[in-house]
Amino acid sequence: MNTLRLYLRYIKMNFLAGLQYKGWSLMVLQVFMVVVTDPISVIFLFSRFGDVGIWSATKIMLIYAMAITSFGLAETLCRGLDYFPWKMIRTGDFDRLLLRPQPLLVQAAGSYFHIHRIARVVSGIVVIVWCLRDLKVEMSLLNIVTIIMALVGGFLTYTGVFIFTSGIAFFTIQGLDWIYIFTNASYQVTRCPVDYLPNILRNVFTFFVPILVMSYYPAAAVCNWGQPYWKGLLALPTGLLFMTLSTLVWRFGVNHYQSTGS
Repeated sequence: MNTLRLYLRYIKMNFLAGLQYKGWSLMVLQVFMVVVTDPISVIFLFSRFGDVGIWSATKIMLIYAMAITSFGLAETLCRGLDYFPWKMIRTGDFDRLLLRPQPLLVQAAGSYFHIHRIARVVSGIVVIVWCLRDLKVEMSLLNIVTIIMALVGGFLTYTGVFIFTSGIAFFTIQGLDWIYIFTNASYQVTRCPVDYLPNILRNVFTFFVPILVMSYYPAAAVCNWGQPYWKGLLALPTGLLFMTLSTLVWRFGVNHYQSTGS
């Protein structure tokens, strides 16, 4: 409980600090416009050529919104872990965290908070609700719980990617640009119908970094797209497992960390 209170205090301090910047509202608008315009090419393609088999623009938008909302939650609440490989190791700031008698992950996660990232979460949720209504999905308690579990599982998965990257940074001394394949680029993959994804991409984003488990399968479950419903319930346990494994990588890195002054 003390750990959660500490984390919330970090977030509150960074949130209030962000409000001091007079241009924060414009940055929120900027992120919102990026989220809205990002999949616009897909919408234009579907409006020009029509549905692709069983896939409509609304179905693609639902899967995309599930992924981007999960990413937005992780990026908003754990921004410090996303920055960690670039901001903490080479500069020696991690040494300062080691001096404090508080959990290192909590300190790292709460070290940054960008208020404008909330726009990604809000706009993603709005798109999810709109798509579900357009697809005439029955909002039963089970379907609502499935969607919530998917978003929480996606949040844990993306946070796990940040933690995994931070763990590797203890050995590489700096961030690795290819990791963006599993963050910013991963939700872009969801704009392509799953049936038409190359097998290698489908396998990578199902079994290695399970983004499709957090977006496609829950959407297929609540919309009745022919997938077993139980697959849609795997998002939360899969996210917990992925984050646990990532935490092991983090702990391994911390145990082998050598101070910049040593």
